[in-house]
Amino acid sequence: MNTFSKMLVAASALVLASVAQAADDFTLGRTVLLEHGNLAAQIPVIGCRKTDAIKLKTKRDIRLERIRVTFENGDKRVFHFNKQFRKGQQTGWKKFAFRRCVTHIDVFGNSRNTTAGVTVYGRD
Repeated sequence: MNTFSKMLVAASALVLASVAQAADDFTLGRTVLLEHGNLAAQIPVIGCRKTDAIKLKTKRDIRLERIRVTFENGDKRVFHFNKQFRKGQQTGWKKFAFRRCVTHIDVFGNSRNTTAGVTVYGRD
C-alpha cells in the first residue's frame, strides 16, 4: 500500500469517528434571549430526555450568565458562565454525575442590541 492510500485510509477513519460522535448529540430545546431580559428564557423539555451532559450554542452575540437544569425528581443543577459568547460559539460540555432525566431548562443572559437564539444540546 503506498503512502497516499495510507493517508486516505487514516483521514477517512478520523472523519467517520467524528461523525459517529456527533450523531450522539441531540437537541434538548431552543429559546430566545432578549436584549434586557431580567427573567429566564425557558425551555420546557417535552417528556423526559436522559442525558449525561449539556452544551449551549449561540445564534448571535450574547452575555450568558447561567443555565439552570431541572430534573425529573425536582432536583436542580446550575452552571455559571458570566461570559460573552460570539455568534456561533458554544460552551463546552457541562457534565452531570450520571445520566439524568431533564424536564426543564432556564437560560439566564442578555443579547446584544437585539434578540438572540440559543440551542441547548444533550448527548447520549
